[in-house]
Amino acid sequence: MDSLTQIVLGAACGEAVLGKKIGNKALLFGAIGGTIPDLDVFIGPLFYKNEIDAMLFHRGFMHSILFSIFGAFLFGWLVHKLYNTGKRLHTTSINDWTKLFFWSLFTHPLLDCFTPYGTQLFAPFSNYRVAFNNIAVADPMYTAPFLICLIILMFYNRRNDKRKLWLKIGIGISSVYMIFTIGNKIYIDSVFKSSLLKKRIDYSRFSVQPSILNNILWYGIAETEDNYHVGFYSLFDTSNHFSDWETIPKKRDLSKKNYKDLKNLTWFSNEFYNVFKIDENNFEYYDLRYPILNDSESKAPIFALKLFKDGERINMRPFEPNTGDFGKAIKLLWERLKGN
Repeated sequence: MDSLTQIVLGAACGEAVLGKKIGNKALLFGAIGGTIPDLDVFIGPLFYKNEIDAMLFHRGFMHSILFSIFGAFLFGWLVHKLYNTGKRLHTTSINDWTKLFFWSLFTHPLLDCFTPYGTQLFAPFSNYRVAFNNIAVADPMYTAPFLICLIILMFYNRRNDKRKLWLKIGIGISSVYMIFTIGNKIYIDSVFKSSLLKKRIDYSRFSVQPSILNNILWYGIAETEDNYHVGFYSLFDTSNHFSDWETIPKKRDLSKKNYKDLKNLTWFSNEFYNVFKIDENNFEYYDLRYPILNDSESKAPIFALKLFKDGERINMRPFEPNTGDFGKAIKLLWERLKGN
């Protein structure tokens, strides 16, 4: 999920493990641990000159179970060495710090698994992306109550039992909301299936996910032999089916058989994609898993990547989300969320 949410969850892990011993410092170190996996967005470009390789490095090994285990021992040992000095000598153990970093590191990719972006939880043994598609990458209904509870507990002494109470409330509210989104996903899947049946769309597979910042408005895409069919559904809609349907013809102006980089991109997109030729060396790639969130007539999704031939490989320009007038786009999204 977004960085703020991961900081909040990591801080909660820090408080749960070491809050009683070191107070608010536990929140700080937990937040640091919760941030570490996302540093792969900065580390990737250090190892890869190709922008596609660097992008695909994100939510790879540094978001895996194995990294959580190795990282817990490494960062636990390092922080213990630095912290366990002077007046703080013997106030904490290396086991305390190992547990703090394990939970703050591990809960990060675990939470990411619930988003449409997904994460390679089993890397490097498998590149399978675990993605349950039940919550948006950023959802304030999950984050805000959790954050408020952590802020409140900061004002209590580390030995005060009310810290534990507010921690439990924060974790409880966020967990209940996550369960709601899972149930919502199961329901929305059934609505999408029935909508496809009603429209007599003979699909081979489909994907459904919430739009950004909420769990009310959902986007669905179904694949047929020649087209993709996309639609929207809000829990506030008066009818119990998807609407605002569009048919998107499949476009393959560049073959993934000829370029491994393109094959990697299609894997990243779970094969929901189009690629358009602009000229002999330049192409535009659409990741169709994500809904259109711009006010232009191009009907391009958020993930519209600019590709170009780079010798024997395919490379891409630095990614910028395709949102057009973002304020207007969010307003249109809000209007659709209120239902048809």
